[in-house]
Amino acid sequence: MAFGRFGRAPGLKPMSEINMTPLIDVMLVLLVIFMLTAPLMTSALRLDLPRAETAQAEQSPQLVQIALDAAGKAYLDEQPIDMDRLRQRLVELGRQAPQTEVELRADTAVPYGQVVALLDAAHQAGLRRIAFATRR
Repeated sequence: MAFGRFGRAPGLKPMSEINMTPLIDVMLVLLVIFMLTAPLMTSALRLDLPRAETAQAEQSPQLVQIALDAAGKAYLDEQPIDMDRLRQRLVELGRQAPQTEVELRADTAVPYGQVVALLDAAHQAGLRRIAFATRR
């Protein structure tokens, strides 16, 4: 009984390098998948906005705090105020110091329309720096 081997060409040796082509193919497929799914993930609506994990904002030279409680009552610097008087006060602040920052603290139960009305009043008064207060 004779055992034989297939002959090998003397110049061929086993390949000892990593073949990068399959790795690059996998990376490109993953890139395309992430490019397609990333916009879909940002449009998902899960709204519990009053929470934030950010650091404290820098203090502006002048700050006015406006709060809206769950009943929709407005407070200017911790003092209750009606909306007409609040609008007048915002106009006065806008004339005196347009760089005044408005810090808005709204309860989660406040309807969005009231928050927008308050933002609109501040914007019409000339106050462009508006910050939203959140809890950690």
